[in-house]
Amino acid sequence: MQVRVNSQKPLMVSLVGLITVAWLALWVWGASPYGRFLSHESLGELHLGSDLPLMTLFVAGWTLMTTAMMLPTTLPLIGLFHRFTAQRHDRLRLVLLLIAGYLGVWSLFGVLVRLADYVFHIVVEQIAWLESNHTAIGSATLVLAGLYQFSPLKYKCLDKCRSPMSFIVEHWRGHSEGRQALLLGIHHGLFCIGCCWALMLLMFAVGTGSVVWMLVLGGIMGIEKNATWGRRLSAPLGVFLIGLGLMFLWGSSLGIFGPHSHIH
Repeated sequence: MQVRVNSQKPLMVSLVGLITVAWLALWVWGASPYGRFLSHESLGELHLGSDLPLMTLFVAGWTLMTTAMMLPTTLPLIGLFHRFTAQRHDRLRLVLLLIAGYLGVWSLFGVLVRLADYVFHIVVEQIAWLESNHTAIGSATLVLAGLYQFSPLKYKCLDKCRSPMSFIVEHWRGHSEGRQALLLGIHHGLFCIGCCWALMLLMFAVGTGSVVWMLVLGGIMGIEKNATWGRRLSAPLGVFLIGLGLMFLWGSSLGIFGPHSHIH
């Protein structure tokens, strides 16, 4: 067993290095003149089909963010799969395919959210009240994220994510190994989205360059997915998010928060 644990050290060191580079890249990017392309406000400048370079920047920023925030939460699965395939000469390739499938699902999720946001902005522009009350949109996002904390679907997906061994046994067949490893990463990514999409929606709202929000939400999702007591965090967090959303809505109605508050 000691040999197996030691054999994981290069992999884990490499992954921690990759995650660290992603965090540093986002921090440097956010502090640069191009940092505005990581914010939600700049997405209004994108026009599908005509601003491919700007869309590419968004996808790159989103992928960096998911690498920094979500890849750490799946390290237990990656480490277990690495040990599970210890006798295979191509296990590093299989691990990389698993990671590619996982991050690929999250990148696709970012693109779909961007497309939905594009359509949503078109709708908002047609409704004068929403156009002048962006805080209501931010409040609704917070309340939605809070309500989802109580969803049976979230708890089902969390249970899957918290059981990496049973997940591997269920999805790994040992034949067509490359394809199976990629599908394993994709399946795990889908369950991860199932338990974390609402919280990541908050990250999308505040901007992929907000390192503080990334640290807070990434830590919360990591605890929910991997800590034995993580499930006990879900309900209090849901109450907090709902209360925060209602507070923003109430404050906006009293003029305490402006119509263009940061989360929208």
